Amino acid sequence: MSPFEPLREQLRDAAAAFGAGLVDDVEQALDAELEIFPVCHHSPASALAMVRRLREKQPKVIYLELCEDLRPLLEELRTCKLPVALQAFATEVDGFPQEWAPLSVIAPITESSAEYQAIAYALDTPGVEIVLVDRSVDHVFQWEPRDGDVAIEIGDLRPGFAALEEHLLHHGKVRHWSEWWDQYVEQPLSGADYETYRQVMVMVGSLFRRLRPEGNQVDEDRERYMWTRMREHLAATGADPDTCLYVCGAFHAASPVMREHLDISPRSATKWLYGLIPSSHSAIEAQFGLAPGSVSIAAATWDKAVKRTGLAPFRLGGKGKPLGLPAPDAEVEDRLSGFLAQPPALDGFDEAELLGWCVDLVRLARRNGYLASTADAIAVYETSILLAGMRGRKRPTPYDFQDAAVTCIEKDVVPGRRDVRRLCEILLGGDRYGEVGYESLPPLARDVFDRLEPLGLDLTKRTIHRALLDLAAEPELEPCSRVLWMLRYLLPDEAVRPIMGSRRLGERSIQESWDLALGRHQRSIIELGYEGVTLEQVLEQRLRKAVWSPKATAATALEAVEDSILYLGGSRFTDELGARAVELLAAERTVDEAPEVLRRIRRLLAYYSSGLPGWCEDFVTAGYAHYCTLLPSAFVSEDTGVRQVAAMLGFLFSMESLALTLGCDRTQLELAVKQSHPQAPAKVALLWGAQSQLGLLPLAELRDRCAELLANPLVVPSFPLYITGFVQALEPVPSLAPFVVEVLSRAFAELPDPVLLPWLPRLLGTLRDQAGELVPVLVREAGRTFPAGLGALDAWVPPWERPAAGNAAGAPAIASARAVSGPIADLLTTFPAATEAIASLLGCDPTAWAAPGTSEEVGAEIGAARALVSRHPEAAEAIAHLLAPGLARQKVE
Repeated sequence: MSPFEPLREQLRDAAAAFGAGLVDDVEQALDAELEIFPVCHHSPASALAMVRRLREKQPKVIYLELCEDLRPLLEELRTCKLPVALQAFATEVDGFPQEWAPLSVIAPITESSAEYQAIAYALDTPGVEIVLVDRSVDHVFQWEPRDGDVAIEIGDLRPGFAALEEHLLHHGKVRHWSEWWDQYVEQPLSGADYETYRQVMVMVGSLFRRLRPEGNQVDEDRERYMWTRMREHLAATGADPDTCLYVCGAFHAASPVMREHLDISPRSATKWLYGLIPSSHSAIEAQFGLAPGSVSIAAATWDKAVKRTGLAPFRLGGKGKPLGLPAPDAEVEDRLSGFLAQPPALDGFDEAELLGWCVDLVRLARRNGYLASTADAIAVYETSILLAGMRGRKRPTPYDFQDAAVTCIEKDVVPGRRDVRRLCEILLGGDRYGEVGYESLPPLARDVFDRLEPLGLDLTKRTIHRALLDLAAEPELEPCSRVLWMLRYLLPDEAVRPIMGSRRLGERSIQESWDLALGRHQRSIIELGYEGVTLEQVLEQRLRKAVWSPKATAATALEAVEDSILYLGGSRFTDELGARAVELLAAERTVDEAPEVLRRIRRLLAYYSSGLPGWCEDFVTAGYAHYCTLLPSAFVSEDTGVRQVAAMLGFLFSMESLALTLGCDRTQLELAVKQSHPQAPAKVALLWGAQSQLGLLPLAELRDRCAELLANPLVVPSFPLYITGFVQALEPVPSLAPFVVEVLSRAFAELPDPVLLPWLPRLLGTLRDQAGELVPVLVREAGRTFPAGLGALDAWVPPWERPAAGNAAGAPAIASARAVSGPIADLLTTFPAATEAIASLLGCDPTAWAAPGTSEEVGAEIGAARALVSRHPEAAEAIAHLLAPGLARQKVE
């Protein structure tokens, strides 16, 4: 006796028990109190068997494996073009982790599915009730583990044992699971009788169930849930179990817990929204992990089988053949033995069908840029037959045809956007897209299409429409433009794309041109309907959510204010967002977003030139105090960049006049600058620029400091960093532009090449990334400084090298006079072009005001300016109001 005989016996017993278990599962399913109809989702064989069984049995109650709270959506399928999907959606969760939001469950429906046939039969047949018995969408997420990401896949029927799947694919001579299923289950069962179909499907489900490596606890709980719901319905209605049909996946048909009860927990407080969304074959393939093109091939198989058998499928709203008398139920007998012992009786070779595929494919390939000919059609035909023979098939399948076409036509080059495999999918049915009917759309989606109706376009089609809006000639289209801009904000960029026209503060487009693909993005519009009834409501909710988010900043709130003005027209809601921006600014402890805050508040102040709202005044005063407080620490902090500090100073200097009129104290700014002691060269240069603006550092002294830096060999390598700081100083001190041009010119002239050349790329990168708006200031100032032609270049002397003996002595007086001028100096330096134009009109030298001079000259200029202002106060106030709304609030002296 072999020493391994006991082990051999154990293995035989295990194999026998395994095989007996499969038979036990089949027998148990056939003996259940309700007739179980096992299905594979989106399977033509299951759909054909369902149609036959419904016409024979004519059940009065159909229990369907689908989330029970999706039942009201089934009636809406009448207005839809399949494939579509039932969807449950929740944006705000209560009882689930917040990071899971938004929650969504999608159940796609195709005509070639047993579920749709059962739904169509039940809804169009009087006296028939359909009951959804699977757990609610809320319970779907209740049963998910709280740790990790949420990824839910429902309705998959493939072996969970990777080795088994690999074994089946290898010995079946196929490439992927979809092809194996089509070859060895779909095709043999398409023409099988009902008992054979049912026994085979239960056995397949039992096999995969027993080979699944992980536990089946969640699946068994689902099955207890469904059987509990069915028993509750039977008890409540008194329905006869013999007139009922339970439709579920083959995996659940082999359940061992069908007689067990489950105590169902209550649903959470999450508010679920329900609706229909368009789907497609490719979306279904992605959701269920099927091979590309498999659902399209299944649809083509379904159409062919319906024509071949003459069977009338059920369609909602359609007129099918009248139901005949119910056939008596056949006695249960063993159909598995004969089915498993015989090779599959496939259809005979359809030469005409294969020839048609080959000819049509060559024609389609030519239209897509392939150099295909009749010889290629013959090659595809012969290769398809050859591949089918090598794989043990009597006739070529669509998968054999695809492989042959790729081999014979594509070769090694794809001339266009579509490869040959994609052309085969198009030929065999293509990626069909569903459409939700107008009546089944949520109120928001219907409102969108109604408001865009004046455009005269059929926006439900999947084509891209070009909409032209001449708002000057047709002002009645202005509401359409407003809707399109809101859709542009809320939908993906591909759905609504502006070709001409813009939406900015203070601007109004005269003409607009749009590319609209709303038909392709119907799902996105429908999901907007889950958030509100109108676009305005959804937009307001999103802006409010963004501003009150824990991660919201002052820049975020200012952006929301701007969006509310652009898309909602500005209202009480805008003031609410502005007040929130003030709160967020006062609470911030960093200045990382200071550049964004400065850019947006400047734009908003310019928009409100006719009168500032209260929140704008509060924002300026709060920002002035906030940035003055943080300025000393920002100068010395290594985590705060030069750009951020420059933006802080830009806020303080540009808003200074307005802040002073609103009650702020300028001494606070001066103290903040005096308390700043940076060490980094760029920040030191930035501080010098701020001191010059405040009159604390005369220009002559600043020039001397730079000369000392260039004269110090130890500092020369870091001098480019000082220049970077001076360039950034143009943000808060635009009047420093002549000096920055001077410093740059001296650097190019005096820095050694080993220092200058490596620094230049860094300078250009800094200007591009952080100070793009400052480049025009430098270019304009350089144009004023350097000669306009080559002829004058030889005799040209830089202004900073000209004799200026009196300038040094008068520099303190000049700085003092400029500091005394207050708002007048701010007005002149903020709007130099306008100042020069006004000077020209008054007969003055347009460049004299900005040129350096003696203290007596500056005093004379200021005296003349004061005399002019005192003689014409109304004109001065009007000019200040037009050029700088903030200055208009300050009394001009």
